Amino acid sequence: MRAAVLHGAKDLRVEDVAEQEPGPDEVSVRFRSGGICGSDLSYYFKGRVGDFHVCEPLILGHEVAGEVIGTGPLVEHVKPGDHVTINPSRPCRTCDYCRAGRSNLCRNMRFFGSAALRPHVQGAFREVVIARADQCHPIPEHLSWAEAACAEPLSVALHGVARAGNLFGRTVIIAGAGPIGSLIAVVAKRAGAHVTITDIVDPPLETALKLGVDEVINVAAAPEKLAACEANKGHFDVALEATGVPSALAQLFRVVRPGGRVVQLGMMPPGEIPLPANMLMAQEIDYVGAFRFHEEFGHAVRLLSDRLIDIRPILSAEVPMSEADEAFRLAADRTRALKVTLVF
Repeated sequence: MRAAVLHGAKDLRVEDVAEQEPGPDEVSVRFRSGGICGSDLSYYFKGRVGDFHVCEPLILGHEVAGEVIGTGPLVEHVKPGDHVTINPSRPCRTCDYCRAGRSNLCRNMRFFGSAALRPHVQGAFREVVIARADQCHPIPEHLSWAEAACAEPLSVALHGVARAGNLFGRTVIIAGAGPIGSLIAVVAKRAGAHVTITDIVDPPLETALKLGVDEVINVAAAPEKLAACEANKGHFDVALEATGVPSALAQLFRVVRPGGRVVQLGMMPPGEIPLPANMLMAQEIDYVGAFRFHEEFGHAVRLLSDRLIDIRPILSAEVPMSEADEAFRLAADRTRALKVTLVF
């Protein structure tokens, strides 16, 4: 079968790989749509994500939906012909974090399309994906494949907002109006927050307004607007970082109020970055991380299936896998696209 295999930075090849058979508790899923994530882009352009470096051929992709074509004998909740979206997290289910309900921190996590381990965990940009049955979530046929594939980034947003705490009536700022930042904005608005989102280009900010954001700031064109929020020890109750840019994170510490909270979702460059430790101490600012998701995936599927959240405004283009290089270049240009999906 064909798969999109990364051999190094900007060396992505659609090539034949061996097919696999599902195990007793596994499912074979025919790939129908897969979203290009920010981590996929980082692997493609840099050969790494944060501290994770590509050291061997890696099939990319972890935002995926498709049709069940086969199941192992122990699988009961899905059958051939069912439409599913796949949770790319494959926790061990036995370690202390899994047992405590924090499977995103699993000591033995195998996450699709990740270079965190050696051998790498191969991803889902392949014609047939093998997943454990508990990773497969049925979806209604009225939900498009591209929407269903967005259950994963929506889960990231839901987890980030959960880490932010109660947002009802709070003022919230989000750094970065890419797919994750935009979905955080949707979830934060649903939670009752007044939401401001920032970026350095206008097109994603225009999409954010369509999603219901209260205010947008182009920090490249009008840096004074964000600088004004630093007066009197900050303006916002909660800030969420979704860019992976150290300077963007640094500014968030200055625009949150004393007693506020900063949530980091973006993966920063390798190594250490400076933090204003005395400011965090003296103003009692909470600084927390939000890494992937756990039970939020099922919630994301329900929200999408019941049309309680409409993510269609972020869906920009569908590109054949044979044109994967162009798809990655398009996905990296946020003046042209937000969420690009791949199909075979």
